[in-house]
Amino acid sequence: MEYLSNADFWIGLVKIVWINIILSGDNAVVIALAARSLPAQQQKKAVMFGSGAAVVLRIVLTVVAAKLLELSFLQIVGGCLLLWIGYQLLTGEEEDDGASKSAGGMFAAIRTILIADLVMSLDNVIAVAATAQGNMVLLVLGLAISIPLVIFGSTLMIKLMERFPVIVTLGAALIGWVGGETIVNDNLLHDYAMGHPWLHYVAAIAGAVLVVMVGKLAQSRGEPRQA
Repeated sequence: MEYLSNADFWIGLVKIVWINIILSGDNAVVIALAARSLPAQQQKKAVMFGSGAAVVLRIVLTVVAAKLLELSFLQIVGGCLLLWIGYQLLTGEEEDDGASKSAGGMFAAIRTILIADLVMSLDNVIAVAATAQGNMVLLVLGLAISIPLVIFGSTLMIKLMERFPVIVTLGAALIGWVGGETIVNDNLLHDYAMGHPWLHYVAAIAGAVLVVMVGKLAQSRGEPRQA
């Protein structure tokens, strides 16, 4: 327990918590989007279980993230998966209330949170692991402390989405943006992307526009059938 009296330990802990505050914004949006259609009680459970499980997943992922990022096509697949998740979360806005109130709806929300967080955290955990410098106690503590921060952010986003529905569209666009970025960051495209810095922004914008346009088109086609 000598590390508790070590100033470097506490400085590192503050750094990890701060990094997680900065990097968890998009994760809070995903959690809020996935849980927003659930009943209030299930919303709380989905946010708590989803956030907690996502942080545990990050701890495990940190150990292997550097190796995973060396694999070609992994981030391309992950980015495409994020685009699909963004589309589903946007078009799921008009889901039947009965289905969303079931336990299956809550577990589906938690599953979506975990899959999205897994993909979105690949780059993030590198920064956290570098700050921890191999100190697993520091890593686990820093990520554990970030759980209530993510929960608070997700709860706040759900309330904002209820008052301002346009945030749902903006949230789906954010997921599409991250999906486009993730695809370009793949090891297979790394050299080309480094030589063409503009590609990073073009891919991110394209991902956001694609999710919103296809999602809105699907919604407009679904409305006449529901009517």
